[in-house]
Amino acid sequence: MKWSEKTWLSIDGIYESILKMPFIEELSDGSLPMHKFQFYMLQDSLYLEHFGRALALIGAKAYHINDTLAYIRFAENAIVVENALHESYFKDFRVSDKGIIQPACHHYTHFLKSTAAFETVEVAMAATLPCFWIYKNVGEYIHARYQSSNNPFEKWIATYGGEDFTEAVNKAVAICDRAAQNTTPAIRQKMTEAFITASRMEYQFWDAAYKMKRWES
Repeated sequence: MKWSEKTWLSIDGIYESILKMPFIEELSDGSLPMHKFQFYMLQDSLYLEHFGRALALIGAKAYHINDTLAYIRFAENAIVVENALHESYFKDFRVSDKGIIQPACHHYTHFLKSTAAFETVEVAMAATLPCFWIYKNVGEYIHARYQSSNNPFEKWIATYGGEDFTEAVNKAVAICDRAAQNTTPAIRQKMTEAFITASRMEYQFWDAAYKMKRWES
């Protein structure tokens, strides 16, 4: 069994909890209150800026030039999506100001950037993988079960359910599998731990959006 297959099994409970979250269920059927989606979208825009920087740093540290190119493209795509949020979705959902980064987004992005900066490149790759993989699977889950032209969030959902995103996810998974195969057992274990931690933060990110968690003071 590949590293990615074993590691995905280790977050089965987290992933199932994500699918059952009120945020995902209401996003899926279009009943999510608009102010909660706006809060999420603003935080997601801020997240993507930092995520892109973490990916670029991983690209700079990658051992193989093809992996460098892949992660630089991942970083570029993250910024392109962030720009699309500004130019299209912000207008569609009547948002003009991103505001400030809130706790869940702050913790997640700092985990990714510190991992990219101070851990081995294999561990950094594993830490960023859940953002790719969980989003793809959630997008596919929504598309398979809820298809309604009346869903106000359909355009956003399609961003993470399309073939281009699936191709990027498959490439990221393959790179992580190769990295895991070629590293030591100790680093491979740290890869798994980073993947699990990031998966938990994916849950927390959506939960914080639904509950609109902000700094207390």
